[in-house]
Amino acid sequence: MTRRNLAAWLPVVTLLFISPVTFAADLYKIDPEHTSVIFSTSHTGLSYTYGMFRDVSGQYQLDKTNPSNSRFQMVIRADSLDTNNAERDKHLRSADFFDVQQFPDITFDSNRCEFIDTPESGKVFRLVGTLTIHGVPRQVQLNLRMFGEGAGASGKDHRTGFHCQYELKRSDFKMTNLLEKNLVGDAVGITVSFEGIQQTSPAGGPATR
Repeated sequence: MTRRNLAAWLPVVTLLFISPVTFAADLYKIDPEHTSVIFSTSHTGLSYTYGMFRDVSGQYQLDKTNPSNSRFQMVIRADSLDTNNAERDKHLRSADFFDVQQFPDITFDSNRCEFIDTPESGKVFRLVGTLTIHGVPRQVQLNLRMFGEGAGASGKDHRTGFHCQYELKRSDFKMTNLLEKNLVGDAVGITVSFEGIQQTSPAGGPATR
């Protein structure tokens, strides 16, 4: 190789070693109109009581080629709970349970993400992150199944959709009222389904309301 050819190749070789190619994750904002957070727990061991949270927001960075660059953040207003019974909802918002005056938000923020491709579940993003309920942060692992992606009903935006089911113990979050005699169960089943709308701004920054 001549000295001239070597000089021409040197900048390219240098870039390969000191500037690895990176791909920015796509930023999505959670669409609250197409998001559901549903919970259930047993009542006196005879039935299950179901409820939902009506105020949910958040965002996520999605990198399908390198899931480790992905990050999911969600904020739920605790006082938006609805179990179809006004007196029960008032009790659940009180200091006996969620204590929404002191702890207004339920939050999840992932810090690790990997991709699992399983025949029975399709595309799954395994998330490890911090779930904070009742002011108590705990590390959890969630399997987030991607339903699909495509244009929204209007055809004017691009969306991705996800579904997740998880079971936790409310006692792990210092919510122990009425556990005696199994009046209200400790295990709480949670189902989350949401759509995100792709944004044009760069990915990054905290979840916004």
